[in-house]
Amino acid sequence: MNTLIAVAIAPCGTGDEFAPYVAEIVRIIRESGLPNRTNSMFTEIEGEWDDVMAVVKKATQYLTDQGLRAEVVLKADIRPGYTNMMNNKTKAVEDILKK
Repeated sequence: MNTLIAVAIAPCGTGDEFAPYVAEIVRIIRESGLPNRTNSMFTEIEGEWDDVMAVVKKATQYLTDQGLRAEVVLKADIRPGYTNMMNNKTKAVEDILKK
């Protein structure tokens, strides 16, 4: 079942600078081999449900294995029969804007 998620994973109680933690989380996501894209607020990941959720779990455990509290914000779009939603959804909007 193809799934596209937008996820933000961050530590709680570590001060004001999250970048070093977030960078490692993004590295874990990228090393998964699943299609992904990071922006200033979220990282999108696309793939089979179990594969995507396994990456979210692994990235979250990076924090919890250090004894840190983890905050996870996740939005999922599960659309059977569709693939490459990460790019196709954006392209559909861009095509409309070009008209």
